[in-house]
Amino acid sequence: MFKNLEKYQLVSLGVILALGLIIAVHSVTKTMSKDSISVTGSAYEIVQSDSGSMELMLNVRKPTKAEALADAQKQLPLVKKYLTENGFKPEDIDVKAANGYNSYKYSPNGNMTNEIAYYNLNQTITVKSDDVNIIKEASLNIQTLAQDGIDIDASMVQYSYSKLSDLKVKLLEAATKDAKARAEAMLKATHNKTGKIQSVKMGVFQITPVSSTEVSDYGISDTSTIEKKITSVANVVFQIK
Repeated sequence: MFKNLEKYQLVSLGVILALGLIIAVHSVTKTMSKDSISVTGSAYEIVQSDSGSMELMLNVRKPTKAEALADAQKQLPLVKKYLTENGFKPEDIDVKAANGYNSYKYSPNGNMTNEIAYYNLNQTITVKSDDVNIIKEASLNIQTLAQDGIDIDASMVQYSYSKLSDLKVKLLEAATKDAKARAEAMLKATHNKTGKIQSVKMGVFQITPVSSTEVSDYGISDTSTIEKKITSVANVVFQIK
């Protein structure tokens, strides 16, 4: 009987010690979480794009495919001349293969017939330049070729910044410093200071027009404007001293 009682007391003591250890670990963990602060910092820089590209579409409509191709071949040299006279280098002009389709006539009652009305030909021309102003001016003024009977449209105008990778590193560092400054301001009232960094989580980069306030969880990569605002965000966890 005494042996059973002694065994029961030992088991009870073991349970009490185990519970005490669990409570102690929980208390330490809770204290450690209280001894840190998580802050989000940000930094941005406004840059000028240093290259651009544009897609032009030459449109020709003729009774037959052969006539459309022949007309396009006559117009292409005029388009190239316009582009070179406006700052583009010959090697930066790329003429793609032409494609097209037939349009069919309709009967008086509105039904499509098998008789071809005309052939629509589309010729894509892509241009690029390290001078973004040349791209911009051409995109705005290409329609002047209509005076020569040339139907051409500009689309896919894109501007990019070649030093983006280096700038991202710089902005991430600045965002981390901003997070530390914010943490120090928050802790000043409690007479505490920031300690070592426990973790850093980089947010997505937002590349937007300068006046835009748009943000996205997946990041934004604007290519429509020459002047861009590039924003970096960093979530930093500091120890509290």
